[in-house]
Amino acid sequence: MDSNNLLPLSQRFPKVPIERRAYAFLLDFVTVWFISSFVSGIIKYLIFIFIWFALRVILVEKNQGQSLGSWAFDMKVIDARLKRIPGLLELAKREGILGGAALLAMVGLSINVRNGLSMLLLISPLLINCGVALGDEEFSQAFHDRIASTLVIQTRRGFSLDLRIKKLWFLVRDKLRSRQDKY
Repeated sequence: MDSNNLLPLSQRFPKVPIERRAYAFLLDFVTVWFISSFVSGIIKYLIFIFIWFALRVILVEKNQGQSLGSWAFDMKVIDARLKRIPGLLELAKREGILGGAALLAMVGLSINVRNGLSMLLLISPLLINCGVALGDEEFSQAFHDRIASTLVIQTRRGFSLDLRIKKLWFLVRDKLRSRQDKY
């Protein structure tokens, strides 16, 4: 066993680059924020929390460990000890922390981006939470993953959105370069 007593040394999972995790979080965040933006007041925040938990707990438990964002970027959440999809309790712990950070980010964006308090609400919780993953070279576990004993791993099940965008970008760039070369 390793130092954290999470996985036997023979059992290693493919690590997910931190930028992929950020893109998946951003896709989920924007989706939930967009849906909750159709109402105002305190109801907006309650709807945000409800949809966040529906997308990141219930859907993940039913969809082989993948939310919309993690499916789009080929990753899934597993229980670090049992090496299977986490249960509702583990997912609720995980997303309670991450959803709280997302809610604070939404509040920060709602106030006014030029305000110092809004920038603090926007950046601090996510930076602190995910900064832990940068320091964990072995498992890349963020704070919410450590609390819930979960891992985010790469999977072949998904859409590979980032790879498709890169491919499209290079295709467009090459076409633009070939046009410039003609003139």
